[in-house]
Amino acid sequence: MRSRKVVTMRDAGNDAIVVGSGPNGLAAAIVLARAGRSVVVYEAATTWGGGLRTEELTLPGFRHDVCATSLPLAAASPFFRELSLDEYGMSWVHPDAPLAHPLDDGTAVLLERSVETTAAGLGADGAAWQRIFGPLAARAGMLAHDLLGPLRVPRHPIALARFGALGLLPARTLARAVFTEERARALFAGLAAHSMLALDQPVSAAIGLVLGMYAHAVGWPFVRSGAQVLADALVACLRGAGGEIVTGQPVVSLDTLPVARQVLLDLSPRQVVALAGERLNPGDHRRLCRYRYGPGVFKVDWALDGPIPWRAPECRRAGVVHLGGTLDEIAAAEWAATHGRVPERPFVLLAQPSLFDPTRAPAGRHTAWAYCHVPHGCGVDMTERIEAQVERFAPGFRDRILARHTRSPREFEAYNPNYVGGDVNGGVQDLRQLFTRPVPRWDPYRTSDPTLFICSASTPPGGGVHGMCGYHAARSALRAAR
Repeated sequence: MRSRKVVTMRDAGNDAIVVGSGPNGLAAAIVLARAGRSVVVYEAATTWGGGLRTEELTLPGFRHDVCATSLPLAAASPFFRELSLDEYGMSWVHPDAPLAHPLDDGTAVLLERSVETTAAGLGADGAAWQRIFGPLAARAGMLAHDLLGPLRVPRHPIALARFGALGLLPARTLARAVFTEERARALFAGLAAHSMLALDQPVSAAIGLVLGMYAHAVGWPFVRSGAQVLADALVACLRGAGGEIVTGQPVVSLDTLPVARQVLLDLSPRQVVALAGERLNPGDHRRLCRYRYGPGVFKVDWALDGPIPWRAPECRRAGVVHLGGTLDEIAAAEWAATHGRVPERPFVLLAQPSLFDPTRAPAGRHTAWAYCHVPHGCGVDMTERIEAQVERFAPGFRDRILARHTRSPREFEAYNPNYVGGDVNGGVQDLRQLFTRPVPRWDPYRTSDPTLFICSASTPPGGGVHGMCGYHAARSALRAAR
């Protein structure tokens, strides 16, 4: 792990302070610094990055991403794309295929970069896949600003309307209406399950469409040597623009911060209320307290003595593997997690970065991680159930395990208080909180205190590594300072 230099504050005060150094906090700080504002980021942990941290969680030499690994939204982010992060030492690693979804018959369906190649593996549903994802992939660039931002008059209303007509549907409804065979239905169900919503809820189809679109348009890449490298590049970009960062400095009250004209909080509503409750009017305070959080995640990281022995060879070409079988099985698991029940056969999302990035493990060894969705704040150890799902599609997997590290929803929140109850999405992203997060307001980044802004994943466009919550919050702050 690289050393983290703690800098001193400017004596004369700053234009802005950002609390929290996740991708959104760093993005907000960069926008402000590039606009000529003096800005300092405060981070409670000794390392920056939030969900972009890489650590030796199991054994020496095995580099594990603590949270995010596959980063299609980062690759698609309009803001990250303009930063030229490769100049700061970051590079992408693209797996042969973004995603594999194995089935119990020993085969797997692949989501390839090519729409046409993916469709060719879907049999009778290939034409339907092309009808949906061909136009989306072709328009991914023009849709990025409309999808990765607050509710506004769209730049491309026709393209957005076509997306919305499908995205507002429950994922199970869309899958059954459009596809006739289980392979395509299962593939789409796995994509939609990233939403952490029950698949019979409205708008659960939207994240499936977004992730499928970006799989074709930009891929699902990893950061070479770990997600921490992306955080390091963002910090280097911030410093290059004149910004500063202080690590190992928890903020327990806004009153303890130095003088600044504006404060931006890369924090969940619960933390915002704890730090700034007395500065908010009663209505704002009440609405933030009512903010809803979703299911948690239980994650297992493994050090392995070899690659995962998948029954379906297609899985060895994919960076991410979805383990859950059919549409109905995945829907049942996600329904359980969202309704306070622990799924017996959880839907498992697995990443195997060392197959494509040898810097992640010693020679001949491998890393992998997997997580599943569980009820909010769940304390049940899901290790056995997760490993049973891997073993189901990769017999002999357990024999490859050298060491494991687990993290429950409660442990995720202890590690990063933004993950309330283990919710890594920053709050439920259903129809009620999709664009009205954290409270219904035309400018969702502002609070009732004109100097205080929220820039976390609890603001639009929500969870995911894209920095766009911070980008839009900083632009809001710049407008307010005029």
